[in-house]
Amino acid sequence: MMPRFLRQALTIARRDLTATVMTPTFLLFLLSPLLMIGFGVIGGLSGQAVSTAGEARQQIVAIAPRAEHGGLRTADRELRSVFTRDSARPRLRLDMPDADPARQARALFDSDAIEVAAVLYGPLDHPTVLRRSGDEAEGRYLAALAAQRLRAEHAPGIRSTPRFETVAADAPTISGRGQAAYFSTFAIFLVTLMLSGQAVGAMAEERSNKVIEILAAAVPLESVFFGKLLGAFGSALIFVAFWGTLVANLPRLLPGDAAGVLTSLSVAVGPIFPLLLVGYFVMAYLLQSAVFLGVGSLASTQREIQMLSLPITIFQFAMFGMASYAAGNPESWVAIAAEIVPFSSPMAMAARAANAPELWPHALAFVWQALWVAGTLTIAARLFRRGVLKSGSPKRAKKASA
Repeated sequence: MMPRFLRQALTIARRDLTATVMTPTFLLFLLSPLLMIGFGVIGGLSGQAVSTAGEARQQIVAIAPRAEHGGLRTADRELRSVFTRDSARPRLRLDMPDADPARQARALFDSDAIEVAAVLYGPLDHPTVLRRSGDEAEGRYLAALAAQRLRAEHAPGIRSTPRFETVAADAPTISGRGQAAYFSTFAIFLVTLMLSGQAVGAMAEERSNKVIEILAAAVPLESVFFGKLLGAFGSALIFVAFWGTLVANLPRLLPGDAAGVLTSLSVAVGPIFPLLLVGYFVMAYLLQSAVFLGVGSLASTQREIQMLSLPITIFQFAMFGMASYAAGNPESWVAIAAEIVPFSSPMAMAARAANAPELWPHALAFVWQALWVAGTLTIAARLFRRGVLKSGSPKRAKKASA
């Protein structure tokens, strides 16, 4: 009995193995860890590029008489020798003082030409150091620079006692815009990745229970798909509202330095950015959920759902990698391509809202993405009608009867 039992078990195992392996999607499943790691590396490198792009333009400024410039540069070289690389601190810029050094120092923080992290002015034994929130290290470096200059040129007993002041600049910074662009892209990707897949299970369950056929007999199939999309979107809005409220109040719960980093994020379009971010999340969710609705309507088993959902998830990671690169390189051809491709367009356009002040491209983007939502739903409904319900379109039925 045992050999016969084993032969029967092996026959069933061979059948299931062949049915699973001899499919095109199994190759994607086999390579999925490599693809996931690759897309994760792309996203990580893009995020690092966003942060370093702004840091490369940062400067620290010392406003001092010309007679002190040579000594300050020497002290700067000596202090930088302590670090493993010269770029550990922003590049030093030396300016001549005008009639009002305090006003001159504050005006540097609102300049569009450079991004200033900290400014030192006044006598070196009692200097005033202005610094942005989150750039306390740069302010301390300028204070150490003044102390190093005094130790080199004067008696050892003279000490520098700086006065630190944190300023809030009105103009958005390059690094703040880049970080806001990347965080917006990542937030849209993460939320849509978690929520859009809910539509697959619901549609597949109703198909197996024959509920979808009953609904399709009562109302047009396109209405069924759009209604299910709106229903899933309602639950997603509750999720986003809950976590959005927590994130909005997060700076109040964090320590001062951590909260300062969050408040240093800035966007180019101004106060309208939250509305644009919500709008692009809606478009990204509708696009992804429309695709998953089509997958759920065509899949009859849980195995088919998993095998069909995997390529879509990998495709989502690819779109995120493309959009995150666009966030750090807003003027590249990759950014333009990411804004045009419909499934990366919501994330890329959210990044554009943080990097560029123009509003008219967003109106075009919303129209473009809405057209793709409607087209995706229509294609999914027609595939379901012809593949599952085995019925053609009304126009073709009319022609056949003629």
